[in-house]
Amino acid sequence: MSEAVTDKTKKGMEKALESLRKELSRVRTGRASLALFDDVRVDYYGTPTPLSQVASLAIPEARLITIQPWERKLIPDIERAILKSDLGLNPSSDGALIRIAIPALTEERRKEMGKQIKHIGEEAKIVVRNARREGNETLRKQEKDKEITEDQLKRGEKEIQDLTDAYIKKADEMVAAKEKEIMEI
Repeated sequence: MSEAVTDKTKKGMEKALESLRKELSRVRTGRASLALFDDVRVDYYGTPTPLSQVASLAIPEARLITIQPWERKLIPDIERAILKSDLGLNPSSDGALIRIAIPALTEERRKEMGKQIKHIGEEAKIVVRNARREGNETLRKQEKDKEITEDQLKRGEKEIQDLTDAYIKKADEMVAAKEKEIMEI
């Protein structure tokens, strides 16, 4: 019984790290990254559609992203969607291709993003701790209902704590790597 609880807890912690990975990929660094546009939606015949489904995106240079719409008449809609997306990027178009230059980050902006990254990491750690709490509560309930013994409870709690420590360490490592990436000039 306690193995099932441990597995469920581990899955919850995995989801927290996957969510953290996604959130960190969306944080803009000084380099071009297509993950920045994962949440950009373009009005395509009245339907909000992901940018990647109406155009091809490419990174020809380290600080440049190009967007080639499949229909030329979408260019103004794509530009509007990028401007509304709060990414702080300014698209420029030549009528067939949209170019987005990724500006270098200022020192102030880097520090601001560092705080944002730490906040995102802390939220992920909270989710991991909540998974631990839920797992421990389930084990205690099972022990109270005489489904598992006190020894199995202690063993299960230790396994869950070990998992928690490992996942929090992974989250800290991911945050530290992203901070290092942002602080690079």
